[in-house]
Amino acid sequence: MGTQNGEDCFGWAARDDSGILSPYSFSRRVLGPDDVSLRITHCGVCYADVIWTRNKLGNSIYPLVPGHEIVGIVKEIGSNVKTFKPNDHVGVGTVVNSCRQCECCDGGLEVYCSQNVHTFNSIDADGTITKGGYSSYIVVHERQVAPNDPISSLAAPLLCAGITVYNPMVRHKMNQPGKSLGVIGLGGLGHLAVKFGKAFGLKVTVLSTSLSKKDESLSLLGADRFVVSSDKEQMKALENSLDFIIDTASGDHPFDPYMSLLKVHGVFVLVGFPSEIKLSPISLNLGGRTITGSITGGVPVTKEMIDFCAANKIYPNVEIIGIESINEALQRVVDKDVKYRFVIDIESSLKKP
Repeated sequence: MGTQNGEDCFGWAARDDSGILSPYSFSRRVLGPDDVSLRITHCGVCYADVIWTRNKLGNSIYPLVPGHEIVGIVKEIGSNVKTFKPNDHVGVGTVVNSCRQCECCDGGLEVYCSQNVHTFNSIDADGTITKGGYSSYIVVHERQVAPNDPISSLAAPLLCAGITVYNPMVRHKMNQPGKSLGVIGLGGLGHLAVKFGKAFGLKVTVLSTSLSKKDESLSLLGADRFVVSSDKEQMKALENSLDFIIDTASGDHPFDPYMSLLKVHGVFVLVGFPSEIKLSPISLNLGGRTITGSITGGVPVTKEMIDFCAANKIYPNVEIIGIESINEALQRVVDKDVKYRFVIDIESSLKKP
């Protein structure tokens, strides 16, 4: 079993709700018999990092080290760990522990466990506050580690953005070749939904308020069609034509215009977090349509996604940055000035304070 070694972990942390990050040394919890310790090589930058570093929900605990799209290399394992060995390439997403006894945990759905421990800003097994992937290493329960051998370390965003769209797409059978999919929003999540949709053999339509996204949707990502959602004529022409819609937009927006695009028994999946969902019952009832929500996904479906990405050569479009550029990058995330996900090269740029 491993031991703590003073402040042997280093990273970048926010100290207050300004959200400004700077170098920070701290201790990780002792490696338990069922734990895996991994050296972090890369970490994706998610909008959640903005939310909690800037205390948008009022529950941030400082100093706060964000980051929950983690890839790295196993450096030490607990005495009971059989799944992994040192030097294995692995990934960690939004959860690092759970009760491991409830119905959700038994079904590989630890992300819905009422006692799950989030990768940062959560109470860990030893009572300490978890700190995320903007750091040199992390200690995680074995069950929350995903094998990552088949894919590039730069695919860190798959551990949150990727699984957030892949999981509900598979669960709601959006992997049926020949069916039609609408994708609302073309950010970190949306661009991966387009890639998955095309790999599944779907006819993909990107729905965006911004005409500037047209060329990248069609040429760069290979979507079949682009529709400006504020154009009533274009939307009217698309009515009753889609089998599925996945909505990645977190800003407030109307739902009825999008619901009208679905065929009878069409499925609308919401993975963003607008402040409210408001729609007419007619939008649901007269078409026998379904609206449902989803967050990330458990390790079994994450492993399935990683294998699918490896087989189909699906990787996020990323901009690699050094940790010293993180404050600028987080502001660019707020300004939607990234195509489509930042990834921090932790291994090359993180230096001990």
